[in-house]
Amino acid sequence: MSGITDPVADYLTRLRNAQKAGHRHLDVPASKLKRAMTQILVEKGYVARFLNVDDGKQGLLRIYLKYDDKGKPVIKSLKRVSKPGLRKYVDADSLPRVRNGLGVAIVSTSQGVMTDKEARRVHVGGEVLAYVY
Repeated sequence: MSGITDPVADYLTRLRNAQKAGHRHLDVPASKLKRAMTQILVEKGYVARFLNVDDGKQGLLRIYLKYDDKGKPVIKSLKRVSKPGLRKYVDADSLPRVRNGLGVAIVSTSQGVMTDKEARRVHVGGEVLAYVY
């Protein structure tokens, strides 16, 4: 079995697929980056909550998905921006606005993983990982 070349894209695809299938939760291999991204999704109300599950190896993140009252997923779109073949870095003045501020851009900065709004507030740029709305 070959290794995953882009763990962030794999993470986003697992979230997307689980929501399309209507699952209540999903398990993804844990990492500090995925944990930070999931924490942002919880804080912004896109997923209900997450748990750290110890499997004797690197661990798992059990993410509980959120649906509206009609059964539609709360997350409408997850888009990977910076890819291993073409990284997308922005400075503090060029941070993107997703859906004119209605969505969230997840940015990896020198001060940690944060949303575009938080990065703008502390005036720091970084690598744009994903757009969520």
